[in-house]
Amino acid sequence: MYDFKTIQIESKDQVATIWLNRPEKRNAFNIEMLEELIESYGLLANKPDIRIILLRGRGNVFCAGADLQWMKSALQESLELNYHESMRLSDCFHAIYSSPKVTVGIVQGAAIGGANGLVAACDVAIAVPDTKFSLSEVRIGLVPACIAPFILKRIGESRTRYLMLTGKRIDENEALTYGLINEIYSQDEFDEKLERLIRQLKGAGPQALVRCKELIYNIVNEQTYEESRPYTAKMIAEIRKSDEAQEGMNAFLEKRKPNWKA
Repeated sequence: MYDFKTIQIESKDQVATIWLNRPEKRNAFNIEMLEELIESYGLLANKPDIRIILLRGRGNVFCAGADLQWMKSALQESLELNYHESMRLSDCFHAIYSSPKVTVGIVQGAAIGGANGLVAACDVAIAVPDTKFSLSEVRIGLVPACIAPFILKRIGESRTRYLMLTGKRIDENEALTYGLINEIYSQDEFDEKLERLIRQLKGAGPQALVRCKELIYNIVNEQTYEESRPYTAKMIAEIRKSDEAQEGMNAFLEKRKPNWKA
């Protein structure tokens, strides 16, 4: 169905899983992986039978950041090519962040450097025990530039300054405290808790989730407070008249499941 070299896509029961599939390289990303991630999120955005996208890494590590060989070659490339490839990195994060589907990042082992941009761009981020996170770019004379907008949105300025300027490595418990992840699932409870999360997301109206993501994106990124007032009022007025909202409200009042919930 999908012909990719650095990622794999599986789908079942309205859930698509995108696997970073370079375990021999600790799933470090290069330009090919970035292009394939951008394409995959674009494809899945247009599939009505997919409601949730899980982003995971094959092997023991979620993602070690940028591929060392790719970074090494970048030193010899022109400023123009470096700019183009950096824009594709930014495009990749934005494809995840702006997806109309609910996106869930699942992190194990480590998320180093730019991998944290993948995590921060997701709607929900989960880690397992013994996972390390590091925004370590300054330690090798670089700046975590393309991930910065997404890290700032997720954890705020003060915490971003501390993690980026120190390059400190933190564990999953600290990542939870910082707000970089939302939950920690132990290995023995992982499958059960992930299934519970998926059921919670599927329990919501399909279009309600899409419009909710649109609402948040536009208020955070596009509008002043004064602009958001008529926008939000118009959105809820329109949604109240939709077939999905009518079904959901009637189901609630009649104490039954709505027709989208199994």
